Amino acid sequence: MGFQEKTGLVLTGGGARAAYQVGVLQAISRILREQGWSSARTPFNIICGTSAGALNATALACRADNFGEGVHTLTEVWDHMRAEQVYRADSLGVLRSGARWLSLLSFGWLLRKWHAAPPNSLLDNTPLVGLLHRMLDLPRLDGVLSNGVLHALAVSASSYTAGSHLTFYQSAAEIAPWARTQRMALQDQIGVEHLLASAAIPFIFPSVPLYAGGHCHYCGDGTMRQLAPISPAIHLGASRVLVVGAGRLTEPAVARVPSARYPSLAQIAGHALSSIFLDGLAVDIERLKRVNLTLSTMPREYMDRTKLRPVELLVIAPSERLDDIASRHVGSLPRPIRTLLGAIGATEARGAALASYLLFESSYTRELIALGRRDTETRRDDVLAFFGS
Repeated sequence: MGFQEKTGLVLTGGGARAAYQVGVLQAISRILREQGWSSARTPFNIICGTSAGALNATALACRADNFGEGVHTLTEVWDHMRAEQVYRADSLGVLRSGARWLSLLSFGWLLRKWHAAPPNSLLDNTPLVGLLHRMLDLPRLDGVLSNGVLHALAVSASSYTAGSHLTFYQSAAEIAPWARTQRMALQDQIGVEHLLASAAIPFIFPSVPLYAGGHCHYCGDGTMRQLAPISPAIHLGASRVLVVGAGRLTEPAVARVPSARYPSLAQIAGHALSSIFLDGLAVDIERLKRVNLTLSTMPREYMDRTKLRPVELLVIAPSERLDDIASRHVGSLPRPIRTLLGAIGATEARGAALASYLLFESSYTRELIALGRRDTETRRDDVLAFFGS
């Protein structure tokens, strides 16, 4: 790989759906090994992640000096995932957060004693801090950046305070930050707090304070207001980008028969989350393809006058609806969580979209990992062409 040819990896958000990314990475590692690549050699110079994808991205970046080890670490985490590792799923924890939160929504006008300190979110994700410390090796991240094995790592969050999108990136080399309408990049030392903020699904998990530009921003899930998910990788210097999605980007020609029933709260929430997590990526992929097509028709003299450059793109996304898969595994959630989600309709088939983001249980995550492997093996020729093997 030449100095100018940098390969970027973009891991998108989606809560428990991010298990799919592990299967994709497993298959890529195997395909490249079969082509003679060393298991230690990283195929990515730039790694970017958002929401749960930021957790995977950072764990992988910490082990950029041994790609096989990085994939193995992610596999161990997601293959043995339990909801209790991400959020409190015991009865007391659910009563303190979720039950109080729903009660406040319903009877807040009666419950004045909670006005001073209302619950901040549906679920308490304190256990996630411990999981992140087990997943990450941040001192090692500094090493792989300083010795040039990795060019840059970027994670994104959304500022409730400023109403803007923030991308935090860490690199050994000085890379000028960029700013666009309602989005800004800042060079920073990536830490656990950045990941907690990036993965704070709106309403579900509490916001996290981050300092940016000398101000404190309360931040939530990085997929919110993320108008250009592929943009950070390009700004950081990637000339080709692999994007791993967290949901189907296109629907089959045969339409699903809609239900005439009034939508449940879970159905509406799932629809909103799917819009947040999936729509921005689909639009950005279309935009990048249009830019590539336009550049391919430009005469050389005009190409020399623009800063735009073609970007090779490979997108791997689930071939099946993850909502449908989730509906088969809702029963594996701890009883207090099932009771809480059942109160808003998330344990029904039509509310499974919401459950698909919160199903941090191994029966579900293992099926997503297997789907990621199958989908990537199906795209073997595309993978080989992308990596020039």
